[in-house]
Amino acid sequence: MQQSNAYIITFSVILTVILGLLLSGTSEVLKPIQKKAEALDTKKQILGAVISSEQLSKMKADEIDAYYESRISSKVVDINGEEITEKDGEQVTAETVDVSKNYKRAPDDRLYPVFIYHEEGAEDQEIAYIFPVYGSGLWDNIWGYLALQTDLVTIEGITFSHAGETPGLGARITSGEVQSRFKGKSIFDEDGNLTSVEMQKGEGRDYSDDPHKVDGLSGATITADGVNKMLRNYLGHYKAYMEKKKEGAPVAMN
Repeated sequence: MQQSNAYIITFSVILTVILGLLLSGTSEVLKPIQKKAEALDTKKQILGAVISSEQLSKMKADEIDAYYESRISSKVVDINGEEITEKDGEQVTAETVDVSKNYKRAPDDRLYPVFIYHEEGAEDQEIAYIFPVYGSGLWDNIWGYLALQTDLVTIEGITFSHAGETPGLGARITSGEVQSRFKGKSIFDEDGNLTSVEMQKGEGRDYSDDPHKVDGLSGATITADGVNKMLRNYLGHYKAYMEKKKEGAPVAMN
Protein backbone atom coordinates (compact mmCIF):
# COMPACT_ATOMS: atom_id res chain seq x y z
CA MET A 1 0.00 0.00 0.00
CA GLN A 2 2.87 2.39 0.85
CA GLN A 3 4.53 1.76 -2.53
CA SER A 4 1.21 2.28 -4.28
CA ASN A 5 0.67 5.61 -2.51
CA ALA A 6 4.24 6.72 -3.29
CA TYR A 7 3.73 5.81 -6.94
CA ILE A 8 0.50 7.81 -7.15
CA ILE A 9 2.07 10.85 -5.48
CA THR A 10 5.16 10.71 -7.71
CA PHE A 11 3.07 10.27 -10.83
CA SER A 12 0.82 13.19 -9.83
CA VAL A 13 3.80 15.46 -9.18
CA ILE A 14 5.44 14.59 -12.51
CA LEU A 15 2.15 15.05 -14.38
CA THR A 16 1.57 18.41 -12.68
CA VAL A 17 5.06 19.61 -13.59
CA ILE A 18 4.71 18.48 -17.21
CA LEU A 19 1.28 20.09 -17.59
CA GLY A 20 2.58 23.27 -15.96
CA LEU A 21 5.47 23.45 -18.39
CA LEU A 22 3.16 22.81 -21.34
CA LEU A 23 0.73 25.53 -20.24
CA SER A 24 3.57 27.96 -19.61
CA GLY A 25 5.09 27.22 -23.00
CA THR A 26 1.74 27.58 -24.74
CA SER A 27 1.15 30.88 -22.98
CA GLU A 28 4.51 32.22 -24.15
CA VAL A 29 3.84 31.10 -27.71
CA LEU A 30 0.38 32.66 -27.76
CA LYS A 31 1.36 35.89 -25.98
CA PRO A 32 2.55 37.75 -29.13
CA ILE A 33 -0.60 36.66 -30.97
CA GLN A 34 -2.77 37.86 -28.09
CA LYS A 35 -0.98 41.22 -27.92
CA LYS A 36 -1.37 41.69 -31.66
CA ALA A 37 -5.10 40.95 -31.40
CA GLU A 38 -5.47 43.39 -28.51
CA ALA A 39 -3.60 46.10 -30.43
CA LEU A 40 -5.83 45.54 -33.46
CA ASP A 41 -8.97 45.77 -31.33
CA THR A 42 -7.76 49.05 -29.82
CA LYS A 43 -7.08 50.48 -33.29
CA LYS A 44 -10.60 49.48 -34.36
CA GLN A 45 -12.09 51.23 -31.34
CA ILE A 46 -10.08 54.38 -32.02
CA LEU A 47 -10.93 54.43 -35.71
CA GLY A 48 -14.56 53.62 -34.90
CA ALA A 49 -14.89 57.10 -33.41
CA VAL A 50 -14.15 58.73 -36.79
CA ILE A 51 -15.21 56.28 -39.50
CA SER A 52 -18.40 54.29 -39.91
CA SER A 53 -18.76 50.80 -38.46
CA GLU A 54 -19.83 49.64 -41.92
CA GLN A 55 -16.55 50.83 -43.45
CA LEU A 56 -14.56 49.37 -40.59
CA SER A 57 -16.28 45.98 -40.85
CA LYS A 58 -15.20 45.63 -44.48
CA MET A 59 -11.51 46.15 -43.66
CA LYS A 60 -9.16 43.24 -43.07
CA ALA A 61 -6.60 43.28 -40.25
CA ASP A 62 -3.73 44.43 -42.47
CA GLU A 63 -5.94 47.13 -43.99
CA ILE A 64 -6.84 48.42 -40.55
CA ASP A 65 -3.16 48.55 -39.58
CA ALA A 66 -2.27 50.40 -42.80
CA TYR A 67 -5.16 52.85 -42.45
CA TYR A 68 -4.25 53.55 -38.84
CA GLU A 69 -0.59 54.17 -39.68
CA SER A 70 -1.46 56.60 -42.49
CA ARG A 71 -4.28 58.47 -40.72
CA ILE A 72 -3.51 58.50 -36.99
CA SER A 73 -0.73 60.30 -35.13
CA SER A 74 -0.54 60.48 -31.35
CA LYS A 75 0.95 62.08 -28.29
CA VAL A 76 0.72 61.85 -24.51
CA VAL A 77 -0.13 64.81 -22.29
CA ASP A 78 -0.47 65.40 -18.57
CA ILE A 79 -3.43 66.96 -16.78
CA ASN A 80 -1.97 70.41 -17.43
CA GLY A 81 -2.10 69.81 -21.17
CA GLU A 82 1.65 69.57 -21.57
CA GLU A 83 3.07 66.93 -23.86
CA ILE A 84 5.32 64.38 -22.20
CA THR A 85 7.53 61.70 -23.70
CA GLU A 86 8.96 60.25 -20.49
CA LYS A 87 7.52 59.10 -17.17
CA ASP A 88 9.53 57.79 -14.22
CA GLY A 89 12.58 57.48 -16.45
CA GLU A 90 10.81 55.46 -19.14
CA GLN A 91 9.76 56.49 -22.65
CA VAL A 92 5.99 56.71 -23.15
CA THR A 93 3.82 56.71 -26.26
CA ALA A 94 0.06 56.92 -26.62
CA GLU A 95 -0.10 53.37 -27.97
CA THR A 96 1.69 51.92 -24.94
CA VAL A 97 -0.29 53.76 -22.26
CA ASP A 98 -2.60 51.37 -20.43
CA VAL A 99 -5.59 53.60 -19.68
CA SER A 100 -7.11 51.02 -17.31
CA LYS A 101 -3.97 50.96 -15.16
CA ASN A 102 -3.71 54.75 -15.28
CA TYR A 103 -7.30 54.94 -14.04
CA LYS A 104 -6.09 53.58 -10.70
CA ARG A 105 -3.74 56.55 -10.27
CA ALA A 106 -4.70 59.99 -9.00
CA PRO A 107 -5.83 62.17 -11.95
CA ASP A 108 -2.84 64.50 -11.55
CA ASP A 109 -0.46 61.55 -11.96
CA ARG A 110 -2.08 59.91 -14.98
CA LEU A 111 -0.89 59.79 -18.57
CA TYR A 112 -3.45 61.03 -21.09
CA PRO A 113 -3.12 59.74 -24.68
CA VAL A 114 -4.33 61.92 -27.55
CA PHE A 115 -4.89 60.47 -31.01
CA ILE A 116 -5.10 62.83 -34.00
CA TYR A 117 -7.04 61.80 -37.10
CA HIS A 118 -5.62 63.55 -40.15
CA GLU A 119 -5.58 63.47 -43.92
CA GLU A 120 -3.70 60.52 -45.34
CA GLY A 121 0.03 60.99 -44.85
CA ALA A 122 -0.42 64.62 -43.76
CA GLU A 123 -0.19 65.02 -39.99
CA ASP A 124 -0.55 68.82 -40.24
CA GLN A 125 -4.00 68.48 -41.84
CA GLU A 126 -5.98 67.50 -38.77
CA ILE A 127 -9.58 66.31 -39.00
CA ALA A 128 -10.41 65.25 -35.43
CA TYR A 129 -8.93 64.65 -32.00
CA ILE A 130 -9.66 61.35 -30.26
CA PHE A 131 -9.57 61.04 -26.47
CA PRO A 132 -9.73 57.79 -24.47
CA VAL A 133 -12.23 57.79 -21.58
CA TYR A 134 -12.58 55.28 -18.75
CA GLY A 135 -14.99 54.69 -15.87
CA SER A 136 -17.37 52.32 -14.09
CA GLY A 137 -20.72 50.95 -15.18
CA LEU A 138 -23.19 48.81 -13.27
CA TRP A 139 -21.15 45.61 -12.96
CA ASP A 140 -17.66 46.44 -14.16
CA ASN A 141 -15.50 48.92 -16.05
CA ILE A 142 -16.62 50.82 -19.12
CA TRP A 143 -14.43 52.77 -21.54
CA GLY A 144 -14.44 54.41 -24.92
CA TYR A 145 -12.95 56.84 -27.41
CA LEU A 146 -14.49 60.25 -28.00
CA ALA A 147 -13.62 62.16 -31.19
CA LEU A 148 -13.96 65.93 -31.39
CA GLN A 149 -13.89 68.02 -34.52
CA THR A 150 -11.05 70.52 -34.86
CA ASP A 151 -13.08 73.16 -33.00
CA LEU A 152 -12.64 70.89 -29.96
CA VAL A 153 -16.28 71.50 -29.11
CA THR A 154 -18.34 69.33 -31.47
CA ILE A 155 -18.42 65.55 -31.13
CA GLU A 156 -17.47 63.80 -34.37
CA GLY A 157 -18.14 60.33 -33.01
CA ILE A 158 -17.74 58.02 -30.06
CA THR A 159 -17.24 54.33 -29.29
CA PHE A 160 -18.06 52.56 -26.03
CA SER A 161 -16.98 49.18 -24.67
CA HIS A 162 -17.65 47.37 -21.42
CA ALA A 163 -16.41 44.47 -19.35
CA GLY A 164 -19.74 43.14 -18.10
CA GLU A 165 -22.87 45.29 -18.45
CA THR A 166 -26.27 43.60 -18.61
CA PRO A 167 -27.02 42.13 -22.08
CA GLY A 168 -29.79 44.02 -23.82
CA LEU A 169 -29.70 46.84 -21.27
CA GLY A 170 -26.45 48.50 -20.24
CA ALA A 171 -24.57 46.54 -22.89
CA ARG A 172 -26.40 48.60 -25.50
CA ILE A 173 -23.79 51.34 -25.10
CA THR A 174 -21.76 49.38 -27.66
CA SER A 175 -24.50 49.63 -30.30
CA GLY A 176 -24.13 52.02 -33.20
CA GLU A 177 -27.64 53.38 -32.59
CA VAL A 178 -26.77 54.54 -29.07
CA GLN A 179 -23.34 55.86 -29.99
CA SER A 180 -24.72 57.84 -32.94
CA ARG A 181 -26.81 59.92 -30.52
CA PHE A 182 -23.67 61.78 -29.45
CA LYS A 183 -22.60 62.86 -32.94
CA GLY A 184 -22.90 66.63 -33.43
CA LYS A 185 -23.37 67.38 -29.72
CA SER A 186 -21.26 70.03 -27.97
CA ILE A 187 -19.11 69.60 -24.87
CA PHE A 188 -18.79 73.37 -24.22
CA ASP A 189 -21.60 75.89 -23.91
CA GLU A 190 -21.74 79.26 -25.68
CA ASP A 191 -19.81 80.90 -22.84
CA GLY A 192 -16.97 78.40 -23.12
CA ASN A 193 -17.87 76.42 -20.02
CA LEU A 194 -17.29 72.66 -20.11
CA THR A 195 -20.72 71.04 -19.90
CA SER A 196 -19.99 67.59 -21.38
CA VAL A 197 -22.93 65.66 -22.86
CA GLU A 198 -25.31 63.67 -20.66
CA MET A 199 -27.55 60.71 -21.27
CA GLN A 200 -30.94 61.44 -19.76
CA LYS A 201 -33.01 59.21 -17.52
CA GLY A 202 -35.49 57.11 -19.47
CA GLU A 203 -35.65 56.58 -23.20
CA GLY A 204 -37.75 57.72 -26.11
CA ARG A 205 -37.47 61.50 -25.93
CA ASP A 206 -36.15 63.82 -28.63
CA TYR A 207 -33.13 65.88 -27.61
CA SER A 208 -32.14 66.95 -31.11
CA ASP A 209 -32.52 70.62 -30.14
CA ASP A 210 -30.33 70.34 -27.04
CA PRO A 211 -26.58 70.29 -27.79
CA HIS A 212 -25.69 68.82 -24.41
CA LYS A 213 -28.24 66.01 -23.93
CA VAL A 214 -28.86 62.61 -25.54
CA ASP A 215 -31.60 60.04 -25.03
CA GLY A 216 -31.02 57.60 -22.18
CA LEU A 217 -31.10 53.82 -21.82
CA SER A 218 -34.35 52.29 -20.65
CA GLY A 219 -33.68 49.93 -17.75
CA ALA A 220 -30.00 50.85 -17.55
CA THR A 221 -29.89 54.07 -15.57
CA ILE A 222 -26.75 53.11 -13.63
CA THR A 223 -24.81 52.36 -16.83
CA ALA A 224 -25.98 55.69 -18.31
CA ASP A 225 -24.90 57.48 -15.13
CA GLY A 226 -21.52 55.75 -15.43
CA VAL A 227 -21.16 56.99 -19.00
CA ASN A 228 -22.03 60.54 -17.91
CA LYS A 229 -19.53 60.51 -15.07
CA MET A 230 -16.83 58.98 -17.29
CA LEU A 231 -17.24 61.66 -19.98
CA ARG A 232 -17.47 64.50 -17.49
CA ASN A 233 -14.35 63.40 -15.62
CA TYR A 234 -12.12 62.69 -18.59
CA LEU A 235 -13.16 65.76 -20.57
CA GLY A 236 -12.23 67.71 -17.46
CA HIS A 237 -8.84 66.01 -17.41
CA TYR A 238 -8.26 66.92 -21.07
CA LYS A 239 -9.62 70.46 -20.70
CA ALA A 240 -6.22 72.13 -20.29
CA TYR A 241 -4.93 70.47 -23.46
CA MET A 242 -8.02 71.48 -25.41
CA GLU A 243 -7.79 75.08 -24.23
CA LYS A 244 -4.13 75.28 -25.26
CA LYS A 245 -5.04 73.98 -28.70
CA LYS A 246 -7.93 76.42 -29.05
CA GLU A 247 -5.68 79.33 -28.15
CA GLY A 248 -3.18 78.19 -30.73
CA ALA A 249 -0.47 77.98 -28.14
CA PRO A 250 2.19 75.31 -28.68
CA VAL A 251 1.83 72.39 -26.30
CA ALA A 252 4.92 72.47 -24.10
CA MET A 253 7.00 69.32 -23.77
CA ASN A 254 8.47 68.05 -20.50
